[in-house]
Amino acid sequence: MLDQAIEALSKFDFGTPLSELQAIEDAVVASHSNKDARHGLEQKLVAALSKNISHSAKDFVCRKLASIGSASSVPALAKLLSEKGSSHMARHALERIPGPEATDALTTAATKLSGKPRLGAIGSLGVRHDDQVLAVLTNLLKDSDPAVVRAAALSLGAVGGSRAAEVLQTSLKSTTGDRNLLIDGLLSCAESLLSKKKTTEATAIYKSLSGDDQPRLVRLAATRGLLACSEA
Repeated sequence: MLDQAIEALSKFDFGTPLSELQAIEDAVVASHSNKDARHGLEQKLVAALSKNISHSAKDFVCRKLASIGSASSVPALAKLLSEKGSSHMARHALERIPGPEATDALTTAATKLSGKPRLGAIGSLGVRHDDQVLAVLTNLLKDSDPAVVRAAALSLGAVGGSRAAEVLQTSLKSTTGDRNLLIDGLLSCAESLLSKKKTTEATAIYKSLSGDDQPRLVRLAATRGLLACSEA
């Protein structure tokens, strides 16, 4: 049944009944308690990605690899990062696959690609919540493209923590560009610190953004943050 479902991927497309792939769904669930079965299923799914299958089929495979994928899945998923229609789900999988290989694939995409695929890869680095991406995100804050700078700042905010906050605060003091591109990320860092009960550090950030020189919406967000810190 599983081999038949894997073969069905070659004809699967938008509108095709998902029941044709049910055996794959069942195998994914069963593989969570069987390492060898999980590895075998992963290899079958990776092999399917190398074939001429539809975007819908690739999306299905990426969703399954997000659940059971390992470093073995990374090269096949990395090839999809620049492919229109498939990059989003490939990133979805890479965000969830543990290990440096997935981080490296997203880092390469964040520095080598262009346009929306690049911005998506930058955002995915933040989703991984890995301090190892701080260096590349710091460099991206110096990019000439404002969209890249904003994406890197938001990704740093998603990583959160003291180190990410320090990077954003330093960049905010030295930037000659649009400060607002960095502020959203810094507010996200403050929220992250507050959620971890690091109220002293969060309070310092909110205070730095509460002055009259800040835009009204930033001051409001900082004021709400200060209130939350006082109640924590």
